[in-house]
Formats: sequence, C-alpha cells, structure tokens
Amino acid sequence: MTVQASAPPAAIRANSSFMLAHPAHLLAQGFGSGLARTMPGTFGTLFGWLSFNVLSSRWPGIFTPENWLLIVAVGFLIGIPACAKTGRDLGAPDHGSMVWDEIVAIWLVMLFITPTSAWTQFAAFLVFRFFDMVKPQPIRHFDRTIKGGFGVMLDDLIAAFMTLLVFAIWRVL
Repeated sequence: MTVQASAPPAAIRANSSFMLAHPAHLLAQGFGSGLARTMPGTFGTLFGWLSFNVLSSRWPGIFTPENWLLIVAVGFLIGIPACAKTGRDLGAPDHGSMVWDEIVAIWLVMLFITPTSAWTQFAAFLVFRFFDMVKPQPIRHFDRTIKGGFGVMLDDLIAAFMTLLVFAIWRVL
C-alpha cells in the first residue's frame, strides 16, 4: 500500500466572503483593496497612500512621525502571520489579493518623504509601484528565496527602501 502525500490546495479566487471569514484575511487583503479585479497591488498601494494622508491630516496628534514609525513596525510584524495564513488558505503563498505588504511599505515611503506636495507623493507612489512590479535586484533575489509571510512582507519593504534611495539621490542632485 502506498501513501500519497496530499497536494496543496489549489489557489482559490479571493472574494469578500473569504476576506470576512478571518481577521488575518481582512488585514492581508487590505480591508478589501486587494479584491480589485485588476492590479490589486496598485489598489492596495493607493489605499495605503490615501489612508496615510487622511489619518495624518485628520488626527495629527495621534499620527505623528514617531507613531507612524511604530505603526509601520507593528504592521510589518503582524503582516507576517496574517499573510502566511491568508496565503495558505488561498492556496497561493503570495496571492495577488494580499496587499498588506504594499500598504505598510507605502506608509514607510510617505513617512520619510512628507511633508511634500501631492505631486511628489504621486511620484513616490509611481516609483514604489515600479520597484514592486518589476522587482529588480536585490528585490527579485529576496522575492525568490524567502518564502512565507516574512517573504511576502520583506520584498515590499526593500522596494520601499529603494524608493527612498531614489528620492534621496534626487534631492541631493
């Protein structure tokens, strides 16, 4: 008698019922922004950008730069198990609907480039999306070698740092 290993579950389509079935899904899927039919990563990044600006302007005493740094760190840490669980439940470790990594990463970018104009923030949004989508080295290396929730979160954090590097060089020149 031979024992067959069970195959991993096939990737399923993410929807609002799936997202609302567990708090990890809700977080990993960016409170619904990751459910966009096309370019969910872009919609997640847009949600992150807009939420950063709304929260910072609405409650400036709470959403200070120091608190944002803490929010980004905690968001990164809770994103690891949330993305790991959601990826397992979807049958795809880095499912496209998981956008918490983009949200946390764009918060970090916005934290270090603000205060600035909406046009500069838009440019940062575009540069970040470029790095996140194209995944040039070293992002590609980490995306391919580090798996699970930590890998999902890490490659976007590196894309955020590369975006900030571009802006630092731009400001010097």
